[in-house]
Amino acid sequence: MRSKLFVPASRPELFEKAARSEADAISFDLEDAVDEARKHEARAVLSAHLEAPRTHDKLVLVRVNALATEHFKQDVEAIVRTGLDVINLPKIESPEEILAALSHIELCEARHGITEPIRILANIETPAGLQNASASAAAHPRVMGLQIGFGDLFAPLGIRQSNSFAIAQTRWSVRIAAAQAGIDAFDGAFVNISAPDDFVADAQAARAMGFTGKSCIHPSQLRLANEVFRPTPDELAHAVDVTRAAADAGARAVGAFVVNGQLVDGPFITRAQRIVEQARRDGLLVD
Repeated sequence: MRSKLFVPASRPELFEKAARSEADAISFDLEDAVDEARKHEARAVLSAHLEAPRTHDKLVLVRVNALATEHFKQDVEAIVRTGLDVINLPKIESPEEILAALSHIELCEARHGITEPIRILANIETPAGLQNASASAAAHPRVMGLQIGFGDLFAPLGIRQSNSFAIAQTRWSVRIAAAQAGIDAFDGAFVNISAPDDFVADAQAARAMGFTGKSCIHPSQLRLANEVFRPTPDELAHAVDVTRAAADAGARAVGAFVVNGQLVDGPFITRAQRIVEQARRDGLLVD
């Protein structure tokens, strides 16, 4: 999920455009992008869309309203359909909140005969959420990733979103929390859609910390995100060399070896294997 495009659930005229876009994933939004007065309407429109046959192969997510709101249960009841892959839970602050949300999700799955468990993407966007990110990441096997919400986290604290130190510290904490649970970390949105070069620099900084992808709020950001979060030709070539050498070394019971002048052992082999797998998914590499 290199790129994830936010689409307001109250804007059905954008649904098919999103399906034809370059996004790896579509994230329909029932939370911030939908006015309070239109929540019910947006739920109904989105529910009908999720029940219709899928016309694309993108990952489908829905960001619901927070667990503590009056809208959460209504959101879940409306969207738990066969056309949904992931529920994005905003403002998660503890593993107990994830388990409480899952309890209602499971009831709706049983009611609608959903046999493929819907996964969870947990948003880290409050001080308590950041403090408890590791526990939340490991709360349940259905949690597939953590995602940063810079705006909700920084604005109430008076931290500017241009503060590179705060951004780096937050990314580090979320990335390590996700790594501890063996799941992915996804970067938050870059709100200035008129500054593509700054978007690229921001995405590159996230990728350098091991993030898998980035939220996009405009279609113009999708191609940029896809390019940043795919392996470079040099990275891919080295990863292929490492995986081939690892297979040979394994056959000869060698624990560490040298590839292209670099010492390679377990963690580097794992990283190379992930790069090769991603390149296959992206169509950059065939067997």
